[in-house]
Amino acid sequence: MRQAEVTRNTLETRITARVNLDGTGQSSLNSGIGFLDHMLDQIARHGLIDLVVQCEGDLHIDGHHTVEDIGITLGQAFAKAVGDKKGIRRYGHAYVPLDEALSRVVVDFSGRPGLHMDVKFTAGMIGQLDTQLVFEFFQGFVNHAGVTLHIDNLKGVNAHHQCETIFKAFARALRAALELDPRQAGVIPSTKGSL
Repeated sequence: MRQAEVTRNTLETRITARVNLDGTGQSSLNSGIGFLDHMLDQIARHGLIDLVVQCEGDLHIDGHHTVEDIGITLGQAFAKAVGDKKGIRRYGHAYVPLDEALSRVVVDFSGRPGLHMDVKFTAGMIGQLDTQLVFEFFQGFVNHAGVTLHIDNLKGVNAHHQCETIFKAFARALRAALELDPRQAGVIPSTKGSL
């Protein structure tokens, strides 16, 4: 099984993240930000990734360090769990609707970090999550997972729905990209021979 655990301790946050890429969607989440836990649960359930995130962050300041550092730690855990990427499909994409909202996410486990995010949230806060920090979460993830990630919210009026479609589509895209391809067993999916 492709599993990893990463601990990140700084003066701002103390985080432990565990992932099982071949899981069933089970999660145990405690970021200190309820709506972020709800979004992380989407990654687990819709990506069929078992996910544990425990974080003690400096929320008395704001959520920035917590959200960004969870993205960093999860990115490190995913990179460790996926290993040399032999046999994976590499690319994944998904469109996910939720009522009036619709988002598209495309991911490439390329080894090259890159984030393009076109999202205009209709509210600045969703519960205790500052919507500006959604970008910081994904930037931390791509930098440390070594993936190229395109996120587009195509429609949406309700910020909760916008954000939830993004995370659900991210989960589905991850699931597709990380799936083992029986026709490419043991093969790195690149003409370069490495990713």
